[in-house]
Amino acid sequence: MSTFKITFIGAGSIGFTRGLLRDLLAVPEFQNIEVAFTDINAHNLEMVTALCQRDIHENGLSIAIQSTTDRREALKDAKYVICTIRVGGLEAFATDVDIPLKYGVDQCVGDTLSAGGIMYGQRGIAEMMNICRDIREVAAEDVLLLNYANPMAMMTWACNKYGGVRTVGLCHGVQGGHWQIAEAFGLKQEEVDIICAGINHQTWYIQIKHNGEDLTGKLLEAFEKHPDFSRTEKVRIDMLRRFGYYSTESNGHLSEYVPWYRKRPEEINDWIDLSSWINGETGGYLRVCTEGRNWFETDFPNWMKDPANEFKSELRSHEHGSYIIEGLETGRVYRGHFNAENKGVIANLPADAIIEAPGYVDRNGISMPTVGDLPLGAAAVCNVSISVQRLAVEAAIHGDDKLLRQAFMMDPLVGAVCNPNEIWQMVDEMLVAQEQWLPQYSDAIAAAKKRLTEGPLLPTRDYQGAARLKVKSVEEMQQDREAANKNAGESDKGKERV
Repeated sequence: MSTFKITFIGAGSIGFTRGLLRDLLAVPEFQNIEVAFTDINAHNLEMVTALCQRDIHENGLSIAIQSTTDRREALKDAKYVICTIRVGGLEAFATDVDIPLKYGVDQCVGDTLSAGGIMYGQRGIAEMMNICRDIREVAAEDVLLLNYANPMAMMTWACNKYGGVRTVGLCHGVQGGHWQIAEAFGLKQEEVDIICAGINHQTWYIQIKHNGEDLTGKLLEAFEKHPDFSRTEKVRIDMLRRFGYYSTESNGHLSEYVPWYRKRPEEINDWIDLSSWINGETGGYLRVCTEGRNWFETDFPNWMKDPANEFKSELRSHEHGSYIIEGLETGRVYRGHFNAENKGVIANLPADAIIEAPGYVDRNGISMPTVGDLPLGAAAVCNVSISVQRLAVEAAIHGDDKLLRQAFMMDPLVGAVCNPNEIWQMVDEMLVAQEQWLPQYSDAIAAAKKRLTEGPLLPTRDYQGAARLKVKSVEEMQQDREAANKNAGESDKGKERV
């Protein structure tokens, strides 16, 4: 039986922490590990700890969760650290969405690229450097940081280059697209073999096989004929049509990473579908996160009355984290897709970039085999995003607002919508609005305040986006508790607020 310690940072996340803990404790060898939860929001931490401790008790285990707002205490002697923080919480997230809208930048999510993702990275990287310092000073020497926090590539890049902590980024986008591809062909997921490579949220299924038959060239027709995907995945299908390969990320996410689908308000609804926020709704993720937070805080007593999570192998999710730790600790081989420094894995992407590609785990560690070249078009799309990521990481580390503005200039969607003067003013507004989470930008923020006060200012618009829906009230959500619970569990990754 393994006796390592694992620490969850940002443990106040409802569904993510609870689900990952279930996955871990479904491994027979892990039923006497040490578990620590930490979050700066004591109220959320208390609720999630109570829920998870109840799950542990109902499964007959004796693990006592160490739950504390003292991050260094939680990290002491940890061998594995799982990070799901969202620096600034929903208050900062709202400015990531609302301020760019004034300049016509209409985002669905805003946590990976575009204006919102870049600023999310500025807040997150500043705090991740503090987290890495604590890990270096008090965690185990061979500690591994498993980062689930977005923007995935930027955060993982900063931790590896500047944080001094071995970090692997984890996401479930590849698994979701893998299921879709199987569904499009009328097959089971386990019947379809894939090779997927690129960068997080822009990873490409460059090979698809069934019983040795290459189906890659038949995928477009399968998606165009599918009764649901042909309606909900218009952006991804169009990218498949024009670039030849399917991309991992959802329709709404992908639409904000490239310059073509959200640049003209009158055309946005041609490319999205409002049956689910993830298909392209303006500010959709912000809405469901807000609803999820309000619902969990209201309905928490009922969550404690619901059946506990069962720690069974057949109920484990497709999240990579528990399988990586299982492979490292038991030697069982696991194949997944991980975010790590490129170092030649994908030959035509920069060596220093954080790429997402197939990897294998066993007692010897995490191995990333060579993929070779991505198709030229797919590589070109990734390289544009990598340029933005590199600028944003360096800006966040050094508090350099010129690099930050250049990241905005190079961003595909921002550049498609805004001229340089608009970008400069938008950055000023976002820096000032997020001042409390951006200590590295104190001088730049003072100068931005002066410019915004003294003017002259460019006109902005009172624009709510092409496809924005209102936040549901708790009373509205009570009409379908099952749907509200699902929303709360899936929408909250990273609830730590700084």
